[in-house]
Amino acid sequence: MTVAFCGNDNPSAYNISAGFLRNVCFLDAINLVPHVFLLFITFPILFIGWGTQSSKVQIHHNTWLHFPGHNLRWILTFTLLFVHVCEIGEGIVSDARLQSRHLHLFLPAIMGFVAATTSIVYYHNIETSNFPKLLLALFLYWVMAFVTKTIKLVRYIQDEISFRQLRFCITGMMVVLYGLLMAVEINVIRVRRYVFFTNPQKVKPPEDLQDLGVRFLQPFVNLLSKATYWWMNTLIISAHRKPIDLKVIGKLPIAMRALTNYVCLKDAYEEQKKKVADKPNRIPSIWLAIFRAFGRPILLSSTFRYLADLLGFAGPLCISGIIQSFSNQNQSTNTTDNGTVINVTLINATVINATVINAPITPEYSTDPFLTSTDFLKNCYVLAVLLFLALILQRTFLQASYYVTIETGINLRGALLAMIYNKILRLSTSNLSMGEMTLGQINNLVAIETNQLMWFLFLCPNLWAMPVQIIMGVILLYNLLGWSALVGAAVIVLLAPIQYFIATKLAEAQKSTLDYSTERLKKTNEILKGIKLLKLYAWEHIFCRSVEETRMKELTSLKTFALYTSLSIFMNAAIPIAAVLATFVTYTYVKEEPPSTAQAFASLSLFHILVTPLFLLSTVVRFAVKAIISVQKLNEFLISDEIGDDSWRNGDSALTYESCKKHTGLHSKAINRKQPLRYQLDSYEHSLRLPTHPADINDCAIKVTNGYFSWGSGLATLSNIDIRIPTGQMTMIVGQVGCGKSSLLLAILGEMQSLEGKVHWNRNRYSVAYAAQKPWLLNATVEENITFGSPFNKQRYRAVTDACSLQPDIDLLPFGDQTEIGERGINLSGGQRQRICVARALYQNTNIVFLDDPFSALDIHLSDHLMQEGILKFLRDDKRTLVLVTHKLQYLPHADWIIAMKDGTVLREGTLKDIQTKDVELFEHWKTLMNRQDQELEKDMEADQTTLERKTLRRAMYPRESKAQLEDEDEAEEEEEEEEDDDMLTVMRLRTKMPWKTCWLYLTSGGFLLLFLMIFSKLVKHSVIVAIDYWLAQWTSMANNKQALCSTEQPASKTCYVVVFSILSGAGIVLCLVTSLTVEWMGLTAAKNLHHDLLNKIILGPIRFFDTTPLGLILNRFSADTNIIDQHIPSTLESLSRSTLLCLSAIGMISYATPQFVVALVPLGIAFYFIQKYFRVASKDLQELDDSTQLPLLCHFSETAEGLTTIRAFRHEPRFKQHMLELTDTNNIAYLFLSAANRWLEVRTDYLGAFIVLTAAMAAISVGSTSGLVGLGLLYALTITNYLNWVVRNLADLEVQMGAVKKVNSFLNMESENYDATMDISQVPKDWPQEGEIKIENLCVRYENNLKPVLKHVKTYIKPGQKVGICGRTGSGKSSLSLAFFRMVDIFDGRIVIDGIDISKLPLDMLRSRLSIILQDPILFSGSIRFNLDPECKCTDETLWEALEIAQLKNMVKALPGGLDAMVTEGGENFSVGQRQLFCLARAFVRKSSILIMDEATASIDMATENILQKVVMTAFADRTVVIIAHRVHTILTADLVIVMKRGVILEYDTPENLLAQEDSIFASFVRADM
Repeated sequence: MTVAFCGNDNPSAYNISAGFLRNVCFLDAINLVPHVFLLFITFPILFIGWGTQSSKVQIHHNTWLHFPGHNLRWILTFTLLFVHVCEIGEGIVSDARLQSRHLHLFLPAIMGFVAATTSIVYYHNIETSNFPKLLLALFLYWVMAFVTKTIKLVRYIQDEISFRQLRFCITGMMVVLYGLLMAVEINVIRVRRYVFFTNPQKVKPPEDLQDLGVRFLQPFVNLLSKATYWWMNTLIISAHRKPIDLKVIGKLPIAMRALTNYVCLKDAYEEQKKKVADKPNRIPSIWLAIFRAFGRPILLSSTFRYLADLLGFAGPLCISGIIQSFSNQNQSTNTTDNGTVINVTLINATVINATVINAPITPEYSTDPFLTSTDFLKNCYVLAVLLFLALILQRTFLQASYYVTIETGINLRGALLAMIYNKILRLSTSNLSMGEMTLGQINNLVAIETNQLMWFLFLCPNLWAMPVQIIMGVILLYNLLGWSALVGAAVIVLLAPIQYFIATKLAEAQKSTLDYSTERLKKTNEILKGIKLLKLYAWEHIFCRSVEETRMKELTSLKTFALYTSLSIFMNAAIPIAAVLATFVTYTYVKEEPPSTAQAFASLSLFHILVTPLFLLSTVVRFAVKAIISVQKLNEFLISDEIGDDSWRNGDSALTYESCKKHTGLHSKAINRKQPLRYQLDSYEHSLRLPTHPADINDCAIKVTNGYFSWGSGLATLSNIDIRIPTGQMTMIVGQVGCGKSSLLLAILGEMQSLEGKVHWNRNRYSVAYAAQKPWLLNATVEENITFGSPFNKQRYRAVTDACSLQPDIDLLPFGDQTEIGERGINLSGGQRQRICVARALYQNTNIVFLDDPFSALDIHLSDHLMQEGILKFLRDDKRTLVLVTHKLQYLPHADWIIAMKDGTVLREGTLKDIQTKDVELFEHWKTLMNRQDQELEKDMEADQTTLERKTLRRAMYPRESKAQLEDEDEAEEEEEEEEDDDMLTVMRLRTKMPWKTCWLYLTSGGFLLLFLMIFSKLVKHSVIVAIDYWLAQWTSMANNKQALCSTEQPASKTCYVVVFSILSGAGIVLCLVTSLTVEWMGLTAAKNLHHDLLNKIILGPIRFFDTTPLGLILNRFSADTNIIDQHIPSTLESLSRSTLLCLSAIGMISYATPQFVVALVPLGIAFYFIQKYFRVASKDLQELDDSTQLPLLCHFSETAEGLTTIRAFRHEPRFKQHMLELTDTNNIAYLFLSAANRWLEVRTDYLGAFIVLTAAMAAISVGSTSGLVGLGLLYALTITNYLNWVVRNLADLEVQMGAVKKVNSFLNMESENYDATMDISQVPKDWPQEGEIKIENLCVRYENNLKPVLKHVKTYIKPGQKVGICGRTGSGKSSLSLAFFRMVDIFDGRIVIDGIDISKLPLDMLRSRLSIILQDPILFSGSIRFNLDPECKCTDETLWEALEIAQLKNMVKALPGGLDAMVTEGGENFSVGQRQLFCLARAFVRKSSILIMDEATASIDMATENILQKVVMTAFADRTVVIIAHRVHTILTADLVIVMKRGVILEYDTPENLLAQEDSIFASFVRADM
């Protein structure tokens, strides 16, 4: 066929006798001019000028200024491109009807498309480099294009070509679009004045972009990049080379920061408050406030959502149209189902903005076949392209809707957190202490309620989009199939309530599972804390059984959970099958004929669209209910009582958020975020601080007159208070417990409600350094806890740590004073915590210091040191005013002023001399008390508590050193590999590899039978579902099928098709249930087996494992990791296998229908592989970041609530708010990036899906197979778009979740203790050891094969019934010897023989159950007293009472409710340390063993209890062999034999008398030192 611009089948085409403008072909040629002009001008600029230009421009990350009308320009250009596509299509379709090629019909349109694309690329580059002068070229282009198109339109109007013709409509739209673009260009000139004006406008990029820390660019990029998340590419690809961390993701743009949103929400909430101010019983509405603050983005998101849902219906309609025209081609007789086509036309014609009229129009010119839109839309290729464009648009709008709601949700959460935090800082103390607002409630508000609201916001566009979607779907179905469609719709609607019911049941099951797992964790925690005792007493199996029992209950409720989960999955899969079955069977019997192929596949695809909103509806409704409850709780919290606004509090109101607000702009410049605020606070304090006057008694720092104070109950706790606190002196407040000393301090600080009277501060109330009675630490380093936001001054810091004798404790910590303490760090003892709090108060540079009973947790040495160095020296030197509450009356002589209190009133006030003269009685009373305290002191001198605390700390620290070695060998291996080969490829491979080994391990732990069942049922189910659709295709196209599957006679044929269809559908529904059940069942079995193996492995592990592995690490395996294995992996696995199989069966089906499709699969497959590979790595990093940034935020809230009084006394509210805002922003940015990464993935997989649809449709049309197969191929191509991104998302989730299995597995490869015997058990006497004779022969012991021996060739002999004392310095091997008796350590040489039997030949549990031991740390378990003494339930009550009597506990236990069955709380907290140790003694007595070992048993108890212990050992255990490992030497002076050890060898071995007689013996020197 020949090619010519105007075609060569019509001589009049080149005729210009009527004038140039009357010639259509010439007009089209003129239309080419502007496009060619633009390409000629812009290409040189784009290719030559750019390299030099962009290097000069220094704007942050190739981001730019948007010129005015930026978004409008992008939208208009995209519309223009779409119209160009229609124009090209119209030209080609028209051209196909002519004898020769007429290039003028489509060539100008193609050039126009290229020019429009170039224009937007060109514009983008100009904008990036901020060089608007070059926009003139575009302006000229728009003008020329507008003029040429207008000429053409005028010409059409003159020729009376009407609206009915598509070409006229297209030309008209072009004129409008070019005109609008011209207007946009004029507007840019008007605003920026870059040409025609003398002074062009200077502009700067937005503040965020000048800040190099902002990396979240979604708000600043152009429209295309916004829609496709193109700007995320660099981040996601770079994740391969190095992990994403907080530095990489930078900080939030200002508009998204918590502070910005807080101000927004707070203003809206205050407005609501004003509205209800005069209505006493109404509360302000948070809902309205949220709508006022965040309504616009919610509406925007809903608009996007509506557009996406409407475009979603283009799929079924285009399928219907394509199949329709196929059937038309296949049947020579043209019997079309008119309704369908009209339907298709309607929807798509509106897209093109044309009127649909079927009347053919006789063209005026033979060269111009004018098409109507109906003719245009009957073309299959046109429909295929339209379907592709509709899909792309629909998916873009849908993702945009998701993104906007998520961003709004995150902003809302940030604002709510700031509101809650602000409220916490103003909560009245009585509210917290009287339990109206517990810490638990506050934590729930922060962790649960804000998240519920955020999730509700994510889902809320569904609330109004779903009904519209359902109504539209039903109308279209009715149009296609008539009344029978309503039967199918009814099936779906009727089954929806069942979905809701299942969803509520699921929530219940999850709650009960949570309760059981909490209980199981509590028990596991107890086992791990007391593991040493359990092993030494051979009780590990008893406790293990108890955990297993709870685990069985948990598994039962997990079974319920699994059942409902699988039911929910089943409903989702089975409903569409049931609906389709009902519809088609009804249709066949009502209409007496099967539906046509077009109807069948269009309605199938509509049913798929309908099911999703109905499935989601139950979830959305559930979240809406939860959100309503959350808002109620928030409201209650926000209107609860606040602390009184005293006059001096007004000072800080200006400082609250204003200070933060002022500095938001500064953040960009100041790298250290905390700086601006800290310095501001400092200057604030310094401005108020006046030089202190020399102490003058008349100079009061604080004065309280006629004060009555209450804790919010209305009853005065403190009454008639008239006191003064002299400036620069030490005031002591003394009195009995509970007389209101601490309350007085808090009343002065303004924490109590003032009923009457006033607190006068000299000059002004500013920061007070306050150390509360209950020590409060931040989760931060030791140094940060002491400096507490003040600038670091080395000398001052050293002086303070010395005064509080903290240096020795700091030296023990692994990183010195940079060690993290608190919840997330190391737990210190009470005394250490208290000393850090006192150090904080001393370090602060404030005039007034309040110390509330700082000596309560300190022993006498430390108290004296603190008094001398810290208070008398350090504070006096600084001339600071000190108020000290104390019980230690021996310090009264140091006080300058004393306030004595009794029952909430002041008893006496004055100096010690005043009181001595005025109130002799009180003075004498104090004297007797002082004497008593002095006697206690002498006792105390022996029990040095501090050394003990340090010892405990050292023991806690000891595992830390080796924790690093053991924590995760895999990680170490990975690091090694990275070091060895810093080759990019290795690192990439490591980070992109799926953990297939772990997956296999997980699958096989569920058992091979279940694994086979799962795989088999999945495959069968998907085969059946494909079979259903295939059968439908055969049935509906049987009219034009050559080889029909059933007989062709009418009634028989109909019955045959219906019956097979029904059987297949029934089988499909049943298989849906079977598969979902098998997956859940397999997951449960795997979870059960993994937990069982883990528990048993841990319980039987060597004691060294527990010494070197932190408790938290082991507990994590039982909590977080077990939870993932229990609840998350099964559903991820189910979803992954389902979506993968759906995609595979779809690809298979399309390839079967049109084999040519396979060619297109290769590039699509490669693209998909790279998308998932890059996404998985980035997603994993971002998920970890999100998790790791959440914990500090929650901790900050709970620690603020706990330390409220301290924060308010110090006046540090602004600093804490600032920190909270930073933590919130950090968490939000991680979450934002994670959701942007998910959108990045979904947009890409959706576009891939759209390409699959396009290629499938094109292949089917060009090959021209039967209409049934075409329909099948297209239907499956459409489902792929929905499931591709699920494959990747689930793969990424599974990879993260498999980490839990990997961690659990790393513990399963641990060595266990050897429990088996090497001798015949029957030879061991029942009551062995009877005598208690011990021979130690050449004993060598080590903790592990690779460590040095701790005992070297120890030889000794202990006669039956002897009391043996073993002493030596720390690390001499005393405790190791005691552990050797129980084979807790590795005996690699020599042996221990007890009563003639070598203990290494006995089974472990037998050996351990026949010996007794009392450990240094008394350990009790939660349960009854009976259970603690005798968990095996072997003894009678008499025996137990006897044991309690011996331990001198009988009377105390009798007094308890329940006696022996009285409960012991966790860790025995309801008994004192001494009582606990006596219980351990009773426990050792109950076990009638002839050998008792006491391992420093008296180390942590007071003198009185120690005396009891000594007495009992000498009397009740008179006939037993007792080995005492001595902490203090005087405890073994009465022993029969003393062994002195050093570095694992025995130095001295004799009776104590003989050893003391030798002046130079080591034992004698020990005794002298101990005196």
